[in-house]
Amino acid sequence: MKLFASALLCASLLFSVPAAVEAGQLIAKVDVSEQVMRVYKNGKQIHKWRVSTARKGKYTPRGQWRGKFLSKHHKSSLYNNAPMPYSIFYSGNFAIHGTNQTSRLGRPASAGCIRLDTSNAKKLFAMTQQVGTRNLKVIVQN
Repeated sequence: MKLFASALLCASLLFSVPAAVEAGQLIAKVDVSEQVMRVYKNGKQIHKWRVSTARKGKYTPRGQWRGKFLSKHHKSSLYNNAPMPYSIFYSGNFAIHGTNQTSRLGRPASAGCIRLDTSNAKKLFAMTQQVGTRNLKVIVQN
């Protein structure tokens, strides 16, 4: 009887682990043609925010990545120390970050990064800290 109870406990733990991993997944899905980011937690959309991606002559890469690292008070080493608050880097020098140029949100304006209103970038940054960068999936599509 004890052996059966132990086996049952092990089986229940085995099958609950994927659910625990799934429960912490965060997805930031950017639609470049709409200039919108939709944020999903546990498969449910929880936010829809205007963004700015690359302006003419620049490029925001398309694809899927995991978050790489966070930098709360980042300054650009490529663009005159431009402020990039609440940066979430996902591919090389490309990041999701806040901007003080909120009047440009909803249309292409960046050098390639994904810009958000700083209050929204702060929310995404905090959610990413909560689940861990490896549990953030960034999807950028047309």
